[in-house]
Amino acid sequence: MIKGMLFILSVVIIAVVLLGLIYVYQEKLIFFPEKVAANTKYLFPQRFKEIYLPAPDGATIHALHFRTSQPKGVILYFHGNAGSLRSWGYLAADLLLYGYDVLMPDYRSFGKSTGKLSQMALYQDAQLTYNYLKKEYPENNIIIFGRSVGTGVATKLAADNNARLLILETPFYNFADVAKTHYSFLPASLLLRYTFRSDQFLPQVSCPVFIFHGTADEIVPFRSGLMLARLLLKPENLIVIEGGGHNNLSCFAVYNQALQRILK
Repeated sequence: MIKGMLFILSVVIIAVVLLGLIYVYQEKLIFFPEKVAANTKYLFPQRFKEIYLPAPDGATIHALHFRTSQPKGVILYFHGNAGSLRSWGYLAADLLLYGYDVLMPDYRSFGKSTGKLSQMALYQDAQLTYNYLKKEYPENNIIIFGRSVGTGVATKLAADNNARLLILETPFYNFADVAKTHYSFLPASLLLRYTFRSDQFLPQVSCPVFIFHGTADEIVPFRSGLMLARLLLKPENLIVIEGGGHNNLSCFAVYNQALQRILK
């Protein structure tokens, strides 16, 4: 009897410790940043400028501001949860073809950006980059574009401002929904400090919204993006990529055709 109780107590203690570790160190399960030395020179062929935006808490947000001739506006692009602008920056070439400048920031602890990650910090840093753009571009010429985890940041930013468009690629209903998909044995709703409640923010977005999602997405299930899309005022603004995964939507003609239609 006593041995049985001790065993149960031991299991409970181990479970509590493991859950505590997951709660404290969850950034390592969500974000996979690549650090880049401050003196690294980026060699993208397009015309661009490196900018450094000081955050109120002392952090610095590094971004790349790509330029095109006679821009129709600017695309503010929030990338996924891994890497840095060293690799993400190459996507700017495709977006520049539509006649827009492109601003790509790196999240805190990614690339040359500094500071401690938190959900609130990500939201505040996004607003920081948006405010930087408003000094040069009218709000109705700013397009917010989020990819993967960046959709959580982009949706909140769009809800707080009056951008021209919000484009979401492989978005989730909320982050707990994604966590439950991959860690169904964990009480994700209780553990997560990163909730990214796009389901709450999307109805507050005043500008047109377009969602791209692949039916074979192995990271963010199509079901999660579909639930988010059902909150749109115009359901036809969901562009379904049959057979599309999480990282290959641009390989599909329907993706490029729809993006061209939206941006041109």
